[in-house]
Amino acid sequence: MTAEIDPFQLYGTRETEVRPKRLTAGRLAVDFKDGNLRTITYDGTEVLRAVSYLVRDRDWGTYAPRISDLKIDQGDDAFSVGYLAHCTGPDDTDLEIRVHISAKAGGAVIFEAEAMSKTGFETNRCGFCILHPIVGVAGTPVSVEHVDGRSEDTRFPDLIEPWQPFKDMRAITHTVMPHVTAECRMEGDTFEMEDQRNWSDASYKTYVRPLALPWPYRIAAGQSVRQRIVLSIADKRETLTTPASVSPDGRVVTITKGTKRGTMPSIGLIITPEEAKTTFEARAVLAEIGPQELLFHFDPNAGHDAAAFEAFSAITRLHAGTSTLEIALPCRQSPLAEAQEIAAWMHAAGFKPDAIIISPSVDRQSTPPGSQWPACPPLEEVYAAARSAFPGIRLGGGMLSYFTELNRKRVPSGPLDFITHCTNPIVHAADDLSVMQTLEALPFITRSVRAIYGDKPYRIGPSTIPMRQNPYGSRTMDNPAGLRIPMANVDPRHNGRFAEAFALGYAANVIDAGLECLTLSALTGPFGVIAGKNEPSPTGGRRPIFNTVATLARLAGSQWQECASSDPTAVLSFVTVPAKGAPQLLLANVTHTAQQVELGSFHPAEKLKGGVLTLEPYMARSIALMD
Repeated sequence: MTAEIDPFQLYGTRETEVRPKRLTAGRLAVDFKDGNLRTITYDGTEVLRAVSYLVRDRDWGTYAPRISDLKIDQGDDAFSVGYLAHCTGPDDTDLEIRVHISAKAGGAVIFEAEAMSKTGFETNRCGFCILHPIVGVAGTPVSVEHVDGRSEDTRFPDLIEPWQPFKDMRAITHTVMPHVTAECRMEGDTFEMEDQRNWSDASYKTYVRPLALPWPYRIAAGQSVRQRIVLSIADKRETLTTPASVSPDGRVVTITKGTKRGTMPSIGLIITPEEAKTTFEARAVLAEIGPQELLFHFDPNAGHDAAAFEAFSAITRLHAGTSTLEIALPCRQSPLAEAQEIAAWMHAAGFKPDAIIISPSVDRQSTPPGSQWPACPPLEEVYAAARSAFPGIRLGGGMLSYFTELNRKRVPSGPLDFITHCTNPIVHAADDLSVMQTLEALPFITRSVRAIYGDKPYRIGPSTIPMRQNPYGSRTMDNPAGLRIPMANVDPRHNGRFAEAFALGYAANVIDAGLECLTLSALTGPFGVIAGKNEPSPTGGRRPIFNTVATLARLAGSQWQECASSDPTAVLSFVTVPAKGAPQLLLANVTHTAQQVELGSFHPAEKLKGGVLTLEPYMARSIALMD
């Protein structure tokens, strides 16, 4: 990270992540961080995204274990790591994990762990998690060895699988590069794989303990739980070059023109009854952004009632664009009776949205494999009730939660005018790298939606770094200390340049889906582009994400052109051609280090030193072009 930049400007907090320690064994390199292995590469090519030992609580929250007795030995062609990890659960229960990791040149990476509790320990999952990358891997051949010894030659899913593509796994082998394969062998329990792209994670996740088994479960006092992962690389290349030690310093990312073109989506802002008053008070900022769409959220189970529509109506009178009402229908009575009551409240308040999104409230909760679907009226009945109660208004459906739920419970699209869902990048992990890597999964999500629903008009959002609702547990996680934690309803990075770059990178990776509307923030509150009086902000009022949202709103309806990046893990970009003015090249540096960018055949209106543009860490920037 550039030393001169205050971490608070980047992350909304001065607490910085500890950078991983790079360990090597010949052509193999790994990043060791927080007791686990990340970015496992062979000859510079990513083999696995991670091998981690994780302990999850009954709400699927991930424990952050205390690590002690850490010993790291890096030799000339080998390394080893050993440590103890300690987890403290409810009622002073404890779990201790003894870990040893080793690797040597030409040999295997071995990661073994033994967990034991003196008190007994409740958990939803305790054991290894292996992440395969998705870019360049999706749709490619893979061999799976099952626990009964049977082998299966198949492929990694291309379109996103709603359920586990592989079960009862003992080993998995895939091609890393021509003539180089990697076998990951998993011992000590039965493993299965889920397609984590469902949650916008950029990985296929192989995890311990099948979801069909009961959870939470209890590790008995004194019970030893042993597991081992063995990663073996088979290199059959005839000619081997000297392993390159590539440093990002001095590297140049090249941006070139692509072939895809389209129209920029409308930009929306989410407004809840809780934030309606502060949104109205910030009406000058609302007018400055000029969003095309306001998305009003209404949930009777959260205590929302007729008073919400008075506030919503006042805001719509300030707004020149369109509005949509998002309804989480309780379904305690008949869908028609509940929809008619809501319609009566709207009519009394003079609130007239242009569209309705309706979904049973229970459909926001995930139904994992092996679980029973919750009681719910048929969606056809829900949609018919909405048509009757809100005549002449566009009707949207899908999920008020994430693509996961839409993929697993595919709604009947015939009665609908558009499909919608959200995403969230901190479902499983909340470190900076994992959050930014979720951008890689977005094109797979939009392509999968199009494969299911064809050319049906399509909206995404609200999609923010903080989580507004937890489909996988009883609650979102409170975060008063402003830490980087999964499933948190407040995330410090939403206050910093990190969120500004994330939002622009998000737009870059979904615009080719032909979206009708994209919602990436609220106006106020923990998801807002402006901070409250007692909320931290690097700029004192407007959060950096304001710049991205305002820019995208200004460009809505203009034409865009694809840009190809020589390293999309570092820099994402696209070109827009507004109705008036010069074409704009929009770029986002999605890393914590400065990036040197060469603009290829683009001709910027400003003169660049040496023909290269420097993008500071997590910088989002727009550059006027001459052509």
